[in-house]
Amino acid sequence: MSEGVIDGDWEYRPLRLPPGVSRRTATTQLAIHAEFAGWELSRTLLYGDGSRKVWLRRKRQPSLVPGLIT
Repeated sequence: MSEGVIDGDWEYRPLRLPPGVSRRTATTQLAIHAEFAGWELSRTLLYGDGSRKVWLRRKRQPSLVPGLIT
C-alpha cells in the first residue's frame, strides 16, 4: 500500500490491484482490510489493462502524544 491522505475527519489510502487478481480475491483482500484495520471502500477505478485502483477510508483516530497525561 502506498501512503495515505488525511482529509478532515477521514483518512484515505489507495490500494492497487494488478490485472491478474480475480474479483473474489480482491473482495477477500478488502474484507481483511475492513475486518482488521477498520477500512471501508470509498472508490474503485478499473483500468483498461484489468488492474484496479481502490481507495479505502476510515475515520481518523486521535493520535496519542507520548508523555501527555490527560
